[in-house]
Amino acid sequence: MLEAVLVDDEEKALQSLQWELTHFSNEISVVASFTDPFEALGYLDKHQPDCLFLDIEMPTMDGFQFIQKMQNPEVAVVITTAYNQYAIKALKNEAIDYLLKPIDSDDLNETIAKIRKHLARQLSSERLEKLLINRNKTNSHRKITLNTDGRLMFLDNEDILFAESDGNYSTVHLADGQKILLTKKLKEVGELLPADTFFRIHNSYIINLNKIKEFLKTDGYVILKSNHKIPVSRQKKSDFLDLM
Repeated sequence: MLEAVLVDDEEKALQSLQWELTHFSNEISVVASFTDPFEALGYLDKHQPDCLFLDIEMPTMDGFQFIQKMQNPEVAVVITTAYNQYAIKALKNEAIDYLLKPIDSDDLNETIAKIRKHLARQLSSERLEKLLINRNKTNSHRKITLNTDGRLMFLDNEDILFAESDGNYSTVHLADGQKILLTKKLKEVGELLPADTFFRIHNSYIINLNKIKEFLKTDGYVILKSNHKIPVSRQKKSDFLDLM
């Protein structure tokens, strides 16, 4: 049974949609429905349904804005609307399908098949991710694993120059010039990095000790081989000098 959440700003339309989904199919269970898109986003932040049936034309937030604000992209999004001009835009906004109201039973069955394919791909992806991570953990030459933007990156110590804090996010700067944005605080990033190679030299920076070219004692900065200039905090200066 697929668990579904419904979002439509009109109560009657919401009731009609729920009736159509459950009447035409015994594969869908509606676990929650909302006329307020902001309440729906709050629910989705805490729950992981299989699919979301989402109306487009809502006064406080349209369906496409809703999709952009969602924090769990794994949920299969199905656009529901009475207007067919949104079809192409719906698919471009990562919806897996598009249903015109009133819903046709044959169309719904096709949508359910697409939802199941989407979930199967997600499951296969999760299994592969776990396999790669576990294999890396048992490898004698263990790499640093960064999960970002739908990618798993396996890096050697020497690939990383430094990591920089940006509030609840962090940016990892690589030796080849790439910048990797992570949805992790710097403390969490530090837990992924080997303590014998990386040092938190400042509240906002973790550096690769092997990449240091100079230490400007008077100014309180280190210069990396990449010529990045990184500040050394007063609290960390003594520990840093002991390491060096």
